[in-house]
Amino acid sequence: MMQSRVIVTCAITGNQTTPEMTPHLPITPAEIAEACLGAAEAGAAAVHIHVRDPQTGRPSMELDYYRDVMDRIRARDKDLIINLTTGPGGRFVPGADDPKVAGPGTTLMRPEDRVVHIARLKPDIATLDLNTMNSGKQVVINTPDNVRRMAAVINKAGVKPEIELFDSGDIALCNDLVRDGTLKGPLLCSVVMGVKYGFQPAPETVLYARGLLPPGTVWTAFGTGRMAFPMVAQSFLAGGHVRVGLEDAVYLSKDVLAESNAAMVEKACGIVEALGGQIATARQARDLLALPVHEKTMV
Repeated sequence: MMQSRVIVTCAITGNQTTPEMTPHLPITPAEIAEACLGAAEAGAAAVHIHVRDPQTGRPSMELDYYRDVMDRIRARDKDLIINLTTGPGGRFVPGADDPKVAGPGTTLMRPEDRVVHIARLKPDIATLDLNTMNSGKQVVINTPDNVRRMAAVINKAGVKPEIELFDSGDIALCNDLVRDGTLKGPLLCSVVMGVKYGFQPAPETVLYARGLLPPGTVWTAFGTGRMAFPMVAQSFLAGGHVRVGLEDAVYLSKDVLAESNAAMVEKACGIVEALGGQIATARQARDLLALPVHEKTMV
């Protein structure tokens, strides 16, 4: 069924995109907040946010950076939907001499430590990754019990989880979490396509994944790299919402770097509108997702 309004989410900076890939990557809290506001002006109703160390540009989980970004956004736009990641903290690198001992690059930590910023800052949405999978030379680990522990914190904070699905087994886990009451419907889900050892981006993948989702799920399918914009069209045509941003890709077209997240949002909106869709405002998206409206800015 074609949706009446399409929610555009912009993934601003991510964990894997590096400054070496593009000079346009937002790094500081001020740059990330400005990128969020620019994406909103271009048509995004929601922004998905990671933060980085302003000095090194490396991914960070520092609470104060998240707080700074949120304060800057809310001071100027109380409607924009803020979606904070909980993905960092789930990577394990086997040691070269003893694979059961963590090697350099391991970030694995207690599940509760990955959601401290959610409990403290209470964004509109928090992502909840269900994948345990190979990722390059690393392994991402999200065991069912750890996911339940993170979900408990998110639920207690009154924050809506966005369930991140990287392969069909993740959807099987999602359905189990609905059955045992860990997740309450209607769900909000993202189908992630293009990670090497997960769902591969194709029309068949979108339809297959859609068919496995719990009834009534509001969902987005998105692609990484060169498949970012083709998947905008595929997700919309299959009845989903859309996501783009410098977290997922750095090119606007072949050999043309996107100069901003806003430019990517503008192109995505153009694709949806060319196919007959209507872009949801942030207020309309809040209604679609049953999110509260902020009457006051953060202090």
